[in-house]
Amino acid sequence: MESKKPLRSAFVDDYVVKLPSLPWLSPKHLARYLCGFRLTPPPHLAVGAQVPGDVILDLADMTNQTIKLGAGLRQDCDTIQVTSAGRLRLSKPNKYWVENSQKRYIPSVEDTVLGIVVDTKPDNFLVDIKGPSLAFLPVLSFEGGTRRNIPKFEIGTLIYARVVKANRIMNPELSCMDAIGKAAEFGQLKNGYTFETSTGLARMLLSSPTCPLLEALGKKLSFEIAVGLNGRVWVNAPSPSNVILVSEAIKQSESFNRMQQRSMVEKLLAKLA
Repeated sequence: MESKKPLRSAFVDDYVVKLPSLPWLSPKHLARYLCGFRLTPPPHLAVGAQVPGDVILDLADMTNQTIKLGAGLRQDCDTIQVTSAGRLRLSKPNKYWVENSQKRYIPSVEDTVLGIVVDTKPDNFLVDIKGPSLAFLPVLSFEGGTRRNIPKFEIGTLIYARVVKANRIMNPELSCMDAIGKAAEFGQLKNGYTFETSTGLARMLLSSPTCPLLEALGKKLSFEIAVGLNGRVWVNAPSPSNVILVSEAIKQSESFNRMQQRSMVEKLLAKLA
């Protein structure tokens, strides 16, 4: 008969962690937490939860493969390491990123963002995308853009764009074209109401299948919405009351599950009626 070993517990601040219940907690991480980091794991730890320092890929074992790294990851020699706590995500065939919820935005290639023009130059526009530095949008990064057909944006103009270049030593570069050179949905956003959210909420709104909150609102209301992964949301509707309702529903939904989101929408619509 196998004897049961007593459970070991580590006291970190006011939270007690039973080590056998957290298989992802290595001695290296435990030592880090005991040295002053507060451990606050979620109630139900999802598969793919990572902390800074974790190695998710060993490039030495991968041959003739190209991978794309998103937010929360970096290459260190022959390994890919985590730089921010969150859940590891994979977009087939080869894009990896760490998903978390925070106010700070770190630009990543292929992100769609909502930016605000803060200055204009002869060759580009300087755009605030809530990142560590301003992004620049070349005047020719528009469908059919030529020197004779340069868009004229005033300071404060809201732009929906795509990140095409992003690294630590250079300002991010934006484009208002998709991968095949078409305008698609990118460009200037007029009228409407713009507000800020966390990056986690922005990703939830852009999730597939359609976010239950937007699905429930779309069945009853007519509105337009643009969501940037940098934590900005633009909403436009025929009536101001619809704009207010949609905006407030989004702001309140971050901590709600799918059922709670639908219930909240029903209550808000009842008040509007």
